[in-house]
Amino acid sequence: MRRLLSALAVTTVLVTGFPALTWAQNGLTLFSGIKRENELPLRLDFGGQANGWDRYILRIPAQKMKLAVGQFAITYPDYYKGTFDPKQIEVRVKGKAVPLSEVKWDKEGKLINIFPQDPVPAGTKVELVLSNVQNPAFGGVYYFNCQVLSPGDVPLLRYVGSWIISIN
Repeated sequence: MRRLLSALAVTTVLVTGFPALTWAQNGLTLFSGIKRENELPLRLDFGGQANGWDRYILRIPAQKMKLAVGQFAITYPDYYKGTFDPKQIEVRVKGKAVPLSEVKWDKEGKLINIFPQDPVPAGTKVELVLSNVQNPAFGGVYYFNCQVLSPGDVPLLRYVGSWIISIN
């Protein structure tokens, strides 16, 4: 099966010039609309089942962390009807949890703001861990976007990439 998909992918690139499929960490991504270099890796610990409880581990590779980060902002689409527990959100740097000064979930704005106590250094691998997540009742594909704010920077969030979350 994997050989067939690989052959299909190569053929599509040769014929159209555009990649049709890519292997994402949590499965196969077909025509995501997100440029490959902007896709961020992730893991759903409990399988991403509709209406189930889950833990999202949203990763930011070290090469995407070009500057120190004082705030992480996660936006998600308005059709995502899951819930989050702000008290169960953590930031891990090199596998270790860092102290947070605040986590704000704006339900109406579809935004989660995470503020580490101290800025996360540039060039480090980061995991944003959202535990105790209630997945939406209906399956689908959801684009979660990551933006960051660097300390002392112009107060504008900068886009880092997107996680493509698939709920079965």
